[in-house]
Amino acid sequence: MKIIDMYRSKQPVLSLEIFPPRPDYPLETVFTTIEKLIRLHPGFISVTYGAGGKTRDRTVEIAARIKKNHKIESLAHLTCVRHTRQEISDILDCLQEEGIQNIMALRGDYPEDDPDFDISKQEYRYAFELINDARNKADFGIAAAAHPEGHPECRKLSEDLVNLKHKVDCGVDFLITQLFFDNRIYYDFVDRAMAKGIECPIIPGIMPVLNAKQIKRIIYLCGASIPSKLLSLVDRYEYKPEDMEKAGIEYASRQIADLLSEHVPGIHLYTMNKADQITEIVNNVGIK
Repeated sequence: MKIIDMYRSKQPVLSLEIFPPRPDYPLETVFTTIEKLIRLHPGFISVTYGAGGKTRDRTVEIAARIKKNHKIESLAHLTCVRHTRQEISDILDCLQEEGIQNIMALRGDYPEDDPDFDISKQEYRYAFELINDARNKADFGIAAAAHPEGHPECRKLSEDLVNLKHKVDCGVDFLITQLFFDNRIYYDFVDRAMAKGIECPIIPGIMPVLNAKQIKRIIYLCGASIPSKLLSLVDRYEYKPEDMEKAGIEYASRQIADLLSEHVPGIHLYTMNKADQITEIVNNVGIK
């Protein structure tokens, strides 16, 4: 089943994102988390893809087992940086063989362990090139990323929207946003995207802040702005981890409740493989 068909329903779709364990950790550890998350009846579960394809095999296996064993649609992430076109073709073949119909097409981050990395020498430079190849390869359902506060490598929001529109026109079914902590940013982004002619569903991506170190790393990695209300919580509970977790769950629950009141097409939760905390949030807002 293509995931885009789920968004044609009037009910908001709950989706959850997990990441494979590191290569030196047993693969089965993630399935303990999945066993808990499937009780929330998500429409689909997305599985991330390590930088440079480090967890590629695990991504495919986890996505396939979610679909085969639990009868839940999976969204396999696929990045193209540092891959050749032949490698991508082979990966897409593998996904088809495993019955995976939906992919999240991403350029991917530049490798941190290679100071001499030169994107101009890569066969893939942009996500739209991967989207084109995936669309020409087979009838995949394709999702892509959107950045409500602008891609960190793009200087102008207007230019970023032009790039996003081009990506969508290449064959994207729906978009999932980068995390944000102020819903006004999402609402404004959707309005600007629609004005630019982007008509596919734009799904808000929410990451609960469960510890103070996490939010500092988020700021460093993606540049998401932090509203004063959330910042005050971090200041208050920085050295009280249990209180910080509770406050983060409450903040995310309120954020999602507001989004649902505005009839968003779905909620995509970046779970960080924290099944118990995500379960509490989902139960708080009542989305099924």
